[in-house]
Amino acid sequence: MTGPMLLPGATGLNGSGQPTTLGVMGGGQLGRMFVQAAQAMGYFTVVLDPDVISPAGLVSHYHIKTDYLDEQGLTQLLQRCAAVTTEFENVPAPALVTLGAARPTAPSADAVAIAQDRIKEKAHLALSGVPVAPYAVIETAAQLAAVPDSLLPGILKTARLGYDGKGQVRCSSRAELKSAWDALKNVPCVLEQMLPLAAECSVIVARGWDGSVVHFAPQLNVHREGILAVTEAYAGNMAPALANQAVQAAKNIAAELNYVGVLCVEFFVLAEGSPESEAIGALVVNEMAPRPHNSGHYTLDACDVSQFDLQVRTLAGLPLTQPRQHSAAVMLNLLGDLWVDGATPRWDQVLALPGVHLHLYGKLKASKGRKMGHLTVTAATPEQARSTALAAASVLGIAPFF
Repeated sequence: MTGPMLLPGATGLNGSGQPTTLGVMGGGQLGRMFVQAAQAMGYFTVVLDPDVISPAGLVSHYHIKTDYLDEQGLTQLLQRCAAVTTEFENVPAPALVTLGAARPTAPSADAVAIAQDRIKEKAHLALSGVPVAPYAVIETAAQLAAVPDSLLPGILKTARLGYDGKGQVRCSSRAELKSAWDALKNVPCVLEQMLPLAAECSVIVARGWDGSVVHFAPQLNVHREGILAVTEAYAGNMAPALANQAVQAAKNIAAELNYVGVLCVEFFVLAEGSPESEAIGALVVNEMAPRPHNSGHYTLDACDVSQFDLQVRTLAGLPLTQPRQHSAAVMLNLLGDLWVDGATPRWDQVLALPGVHLHLYGKLKASKGRKMGHLTVTAATPEQARSTALAAASVLGIAPFF
C-alpha cells in the first residue's frame, strides 16, 4: 500500500499558498489533541463535527458543522484537506468510503467497520496469535437458548455502539441473560465469559502506508464502572514475556487489517494458576480501537513522540521512529464527577505537586462519567510517579488505586 508524502509547511491543494491541511472526522478530545499535534508540525487542520462547540472544532483552523453523512459537509472537507483521519470508531463507515475514494483516508472504512461490530471484531482478533475470551453470538432467540452454561457468569455486550461501559450488562444466570437481552432491545450481542483477571493492559501501535510499524510499551489500566480511571506506564510494569506477546499480537492485528494509523489493542491478564489461565493462557485479547486511545495520553508528557504525533505522521506518510519513553508515568482520568455542584477542583494544590501535567479538553459542561481531561504524573521512578499520583487523587477526591 502506498500513500501520500505530505510534508509539513508544503503548499496545500490547488496551489492555495497555505500549508497542507489535514482533516479529522470527529471533534472530541482525541480530535483536539490530533489537531494540536498537526498544528505544531505546521499543518492547517479542518474538523467535521456537528457540535458547534466541539473541543477539536474550537482549536482548528476550520470547523465544518454538519452531520458525518451530510453530502455538503463531506464535499467541503474534501475541498479543504489533503488527507483525512478519524478520532472515534463510530464515524459512519459509508462516510469514510466516500472520503477514501477521493483522498488518502486512514484508518480505512473497512478497518473502522470491523471495529464497529464486536461480532466481526472477534473473528479478526482471533488471528492475532492470542486467544479471545470464550464467547457466543446472540442475534436470535434460538442462539440465546443455545448459550453454553460455561459462559455464565458473563458480560452481555451489544455488537455495535458500546463504549466506556455502555451497552454492557453482567449476567449470572440464564434468567438474567434473557432479561438483559430484552433490556437491550434484542439487538445483536456478544456474551463473553467473565474471567478471573490479574490486570488489564493495552498496546498502542502505529503503522504507515508502507507497512512500517512502531509501538509503545504495554501500559497497565484500571477501569471503574467501565471507564478508564488510571494508566500506569513504566519499564517493568509487566513480565517481559507477556509484554512481548501483547506487542506482537497488536502488530499482527494491524498487519492483518492492512491498517494505517494509530491502533490500540486491549488485553486481559488472567489470574495466575486459575483454571481459565491454565486452559487458554495468561493473556487474552479483548478489543481494539482504530484511533489513539485514552490509555496513551501519557505519551504527551512521558515520551519523545506522542501517539498523536504518530497519528499525524502515519496520515501524512512521514517516517515513523520508535518512541522513547523518558519518564515513568501515571495518568488519572478527570471525569465530570469532580465538578460537584459546579465547584472547581483545586488545581492549584494539584499543580503544586512535582511532575504534574494537567490537560483539560475545553468542554463547557461537566456531567457524571464525562471525560473532561486527564492528569499525567511523570517521575524518575515508578514509585515516585505513584506517590505523587496518589497525592493528586487525594486532593481531587479520586479513590486510591493501589
